[in-house]
Amino acid sequence: MKYIVCEKPGDFLLKEKPTPERKNGEALLKVTRVGICGTDLHAYLGNQAFFTYPRILGHELATHVLAIDTNEQGIKAGDKVVVMPYISCKNCIACKHGKTNCCTNIKVLGVHTDGGIQEQIVVPNDLLIPANNLTDDEMAIVEPLAIGAHAIRRADLKEGESVIVIGCGPIGIGILKQAQLLGAQTIALDVDEGRLQYAKEFIGVNHVVDVKDDPLLQIRDITNGDLASVVFDATGNKTALEKGPDYMAHGGRYVLVGLSKGNLIYHHPAIHAKEMTMMCSRNATLEDFKRVIEILPEFPTDKFITHTVHFSEMIHHFDSWTNPESGVIKATVEF
Repeated sequence: MKYIVCEKPGDFLLKEKPTPERKNGEALLKVTRVGICGTDLHAYLGNQAFFTYPRILGHELATHVLAIDTNEQGIKAGDKVVVMPYISCKNCIACKHGKTNCCTNIKVLGVHTDGGIQEQIVVPNDLLIPANNLTDDEMAIVEPLAIGAHAIRRADLKEGESVIVIGCGPIGIGILKQAQLLGAQTIALDVDEGRLQYAKEFIGVNHVVDVKDDPLLQIRDITNGDLASVVFDATGNKTALEKGPDYMAHGGRYVLVGLSKGNLIYHHPAIHAKEMTMMCSRNATLEDFKRVIEILPEFPTDKFITHTVHFSEMIHHFDSWTNPESGVIKATVEF
């Protein structure tokens, strides 16, 4: 069985190993698509938090079941399944309160343990979500969209609210579209004109703002001086993360979806005056995955996936996906 491993930053190797053996309560899956996300790109570049090498990347998985025991969901060999890539302990304080997404002992496929850039993979049955109604491409984007769904649920977003999303990468695009489907007024911020144009043309956001051109002035104009009820950061960039509260209305919410490795600094009088609610949003739960599967017919999957290569060619293309000038929004690897 072939697999690709990131031996160290900037270094992929194509290797072979025996087909994995499943135990009771596990399923053997054939991987058909893997979405490439910011976590994979950052890991390859050597700047991903919570990461060790060598590692098989890939946690946005579309799979078909090869073998499985009798299970509560009725999943059987031949079925299509989405893999929820977060292995939680089920015993810690977070898990006991239903927050398995931030389990104190969490292991994420492709981050803390090996992921799906391999021909076959074994995972616990309780990570599988039936998806016979989805295409392989749709299955491969459920996980990143679930990240956005979780952030929106954290924010308790309501119809008619004004929303700013900083960063028009795949996570930001997912948040923008799902906010739009809820009836929010959407404003996209980015430094990349191409991504802003993409958000306007293919996602249908209400307004786009180039951060290089006095964004606060533009946002005040768009919102009649009120600023945004909810601001999401989907960049993980220190400067962007620290600027987010400036764009938020008094009494608003600020949701940190992007992850920075360093310290962040905020001017306390400014955020205190707004009685700001700041919250982090990490991973997603089963509820978020199910929500995404429900709305996928309304999501422009064909426009979201901009680059696709075969597994055998991935190593030759990965470098280009780290370059914003390539125009990549979501790249996928097919098997």
